[in-house]
Amino acid sequence: MGKRIYRDPVHNIISLDQDSEPDRLLIALIDAPEFQRLRRIKQLGLALYTYQGAEHSRFVHSLGVMHLMNRVLTLLGEHHPIDEGVRLVALCAALLHDVGHGPFSHVVETLLGFHHEEWTVRLISDPRTQIHQLLSHTDRELPEKIIAVLEHRYRPRFVAQLVSSQLDVDRFDYLLRDSLMTGAKYGFFDLEWVLHALELDPREDRLYVSAKGLYAVEEYLQARYYMFRQVYFHRALRTAEVLLKAIFRRAIELNAAGQLRFNLSDSPMGKLLQQKTLTTEEYVELDDHDLMFFIKQWAHERDPILRDLAHRFLERRILKSIDFTLTGALKDEFIDRARRIVARAGFDPDYYLSEDRASDTPYRPYTPEQAHPESCIYIAENGGQLQEITRVSAVVAGMRPFHLNRLCFPEEVFEEISTLAEEAPFVEGSPS
Repeated sequence: MGKRIYRDPVHNIISLDQDSEPDRLLIALIDAPEFQRLRRIKQLGLALYTYQGAEHSRFVHSLGVMHLMNRVLTLLGEHHPIDEGVRLVALCAALLHDVGHGPFSHVVETLLGFHHEEWTVRLISDPRTQIHQLLSHTDRELPEKIIAVLEHRYRPRFVAQLVSSQLDVDRFDYLLRDSLMTGAKYGFFDLEWVLHALELDPREDRLYVSAKGLYAVEEYLQARYYMFRQVYFHRALRTAEVLLKAIFRRAIELNAAGQLRFNLSDSPMGKLLQQKTLTTEEYVELDDHDLMFFIKQWAHERDPILRDLAHRFLERRILKSIDFTLTGALKDEFIDRARRIVARAGFDPDYYLSEDRASDTPYRPYTPEQAHPESCIYIAENGGQLQEITRVSAVVAGMRPFHLNRLCFPEEVFEEISTLAEEAPFVEGSPS
């Protein structure tokens, strides 16, 4: 039957053999409607508001993760026997790990009640989905095995580590892919050396990195750290997210009051605006295009706030922001003065003034204190003894979580907020 070839900008050729039963399952899963939906979910949400090339999808990322899982298993299999059933579970889990992502990825999860991990489990476990039917037809227990991997209950343990840990194929792919597609170079690292340095400790059932891989892993962790700082926390990206959240907060409130003219109450989006739980069939219908369609309609709403917010989003007139490090009474005073400035300019501060905190993002830099024990990175010293990486690397030990607090506001009050910031010595940086 030949091969199914996927041309990929990061990995070049991703190949599946249609004469191989495991690969035929992977091909069928890729062709399933629940997985094809990921073509319509942007990997980086609103990053395209800052990086014009960031149009890549969860679909291509998931293919890349599966490809890297295959490569790692092949390399590990040169020295350790890996059961074919375990290999299939690992490949399916890598492919399907993001299948539950909602529109614009992480942006609206909290606001609209999305938790993509839970939805991934639901889509895999629901007998009505094509994904579940394909998996269970191959092995009745396969859906539960994949869910066990995603929930870190599966044994052998290294499979879950490869899917989700501090050193996993998911992060390998998205760092390289996001760097390539955004044009930012911060996320590049020596993937080949990392892959060839990964080892399996069968006695403890865990992954570790051989001594030769220390510097490559340092580079990888630095790449991830700087991608957080320079890309995932970019001002324009984050303020675009703040604006999107304000739009949906306003739409939900208007809908609850019976004042939202356009809502299509029976559609998946309409049900979300009513805070209703979706079925799996309804969830699969939901993607980035639904959100954009509703926002385009709301640009013609009677409500002036929603109408203006929608226009700003569509026309990329996103908010400005300033960093600040205040706490307690000083913070309250600063924000109160900023709210008065925004209100005097004719804007409702409940929608046009917002804090943006680094703690709101799902991304975290590596620290052994915050990592799950299974997620810690271990390095084999020259004597063969395994050490947690911060004990042998001053570079990694020096990486610590960074704190970010920003105040977001309309461009129309830029000058006044700038003056307020200049008068306050406790505010760091300049507005942008």
